[in-house]
Amino acid sequence: MRILIAEDEVHLAEAVSQILKKHNYSVDMVHDGRSGLDYALSGIYDLLLLDIMMPEMDGITVLKKLRSEGNHTPVILLTAKGEISDKVTGLDYGADDYIAKPFATEELLARIRAALRRKGEVVPEDGLKFGDIELNTTQLKLSVQGKEIKLNLKENELLELLITRKQAITSKEQIIEKLWGFDSEVEYNNVEVYISFLRKKLTFLNSAVRINTIRGVGYVLEVTS
Repeated sequence: MRILIAEDEVHLAEAVSQILKKHNYSVDMVHDGRSGLDYALSGIYDLLLLDIMMPEMDGITVLKKLRSEGNHTPVILLTAKGEISDKVTGLDYGADDYIAKPFATEELLARIRAALRRKGEVVPEDGLKFGDIELNTTQLKLSVQGKEIKLNLKENELLELLITRKQAITSKEQIIEKLWGFDSEVEYNNVEVYISFLRKKLTFLNSAVRINTIRGVGYVLEVTS
């Protein structure tokens, strides 16, 4: 899952980014509100961590503009202790939660999981399942009936995306935006390489799950009989 951190305190943003990456979230960072709005409107993020006090555009204004554009990505506001009025205003304008700085790592991760559950996302604490495969996104392990193999981070993110898309066709453009970011210069052959890696690992596990190519459209997971 991909998270955007919009926080003008660079050291704090970098620390939070490292925490999230350690727990296998993909992370982008911006340090002003206008950039935060531009990135968020791309629609590729599963959750936004949005600081209230930022240069160029404050977090509340960013939130208002997002919601007015019909963007319903979960938002957790990062607030300074005692900003009660800002917290209330943020919630009234559609924020899903807030957390006061400084905060504990465990609390931040718990609030992220809770916000994603409210959105209806599958939050992979115990693993994602599809057909006969089980993906442990924390340990980066793919298993079939007790036999398992290690994935690298991009393989893990790609398979997680395909599983959570619920058998909808996923285009190469969507994969690149989700895994590398909407302004990435990654090319289609990078996607093809990771698809090939995953196919080989599914074959190694003797899985009935296949990644089918829909020519000119994208990829979809299917279970063979």
